[in-house]
Amino acid sequence: MPQVNLSLPGIFSPAVARTARTGRRLRLSPGLYGWLLPLTLLAGWQLAASQQWISAQVLPSPGDVWLTLSDLATSGDLWLNTRASLQRVLVGFVTGSLLGLALGCAMGLFATLRAFILPGFNGLVQIPVLGWFPFALLIFGIGEPLKYALIAHAALVPVTLGAIQAFRHAPVSLIEVARVNGFSQRQIISGVVLPAAVPVLFSALRLAFTKAWLSLVVVELIASSEGLGYLIVYGRQLFQLDLVMASVVVVGATGWLIDRGCSAAERYLLRHRQVVKGE
Repeated sequence: MPQVNLSLPGIFSPAVARTARTGRRLRLSPGLYGWLLPLTLLAGWQLAASQQWISAQVLPSPGDVWLTLSDLATSGDLWLNTRASLQRVLVGFVTGSLLGLALGCAMGLFATLRAFILPGFNGLVQIPVLGWFPFALLIFGIGEPLKYALIAHAALVPVTLGAIQAFRHAPVSLIEVARVNGFSQRQIISGVVLPAAVPVLFSALRLAFTKAWLSLVVVELIASSEGLGYLIVYGRQLFQLDLVMASVVVVGATGWLIDRGCSAAERYLLRHRQVVKGE
């Protein structure tokens, strides 16, 4: 009986296989998909500016914004105002986070204290940062302490709530094993509860930094003589929309870099924790 050749060289030839492999290599990696929307918006912005669909006084072109940004960097105004904003957010974030950790750990570890403080705390945190502005203005005045206090308040809330959740959801089985083995309360907290709470605490700190950065810009929009928020207000008063857009770009880029740095630190910490736990 004659052999029947079932091969299909037109489909399974080496050339076609190489083409298929090349096509697979040309596919976008998952990390690049996040750039599609910003690049699309940038292209639409450039198109609207070049076609003069919107007046240049209302919507400056990306090229004009880039020139303004270059001028700010050359003159030193960009670094001066960015440094002022970063200093404020760091001081406020550290202060609020330390207070939030202390308060959240205390309420997470002691049920009586949690029952006494948490209901009132949950009511107060519903008030936005700007709602505290008139009251804080009477206490701290218009200077830097006002900004530090409002930024610290923005960071304190997520850190406190995150600390409460972290300590309340510690593994009960591990705590029981530690008690069976004669661990003291301090040893249980330092050796069992704290390591289990690290991921939740770090996520809360990351969220707190984001809240602090957003509150910083809002505070600087209202009362400030320097900072990125001040640049936005200054550009709006002079109707220099290129300055406003350049400041907004710096605010967004700085916040994105801070978030990426916190995310990388969180991944490193969790990976290091898993390695140590595996050893």
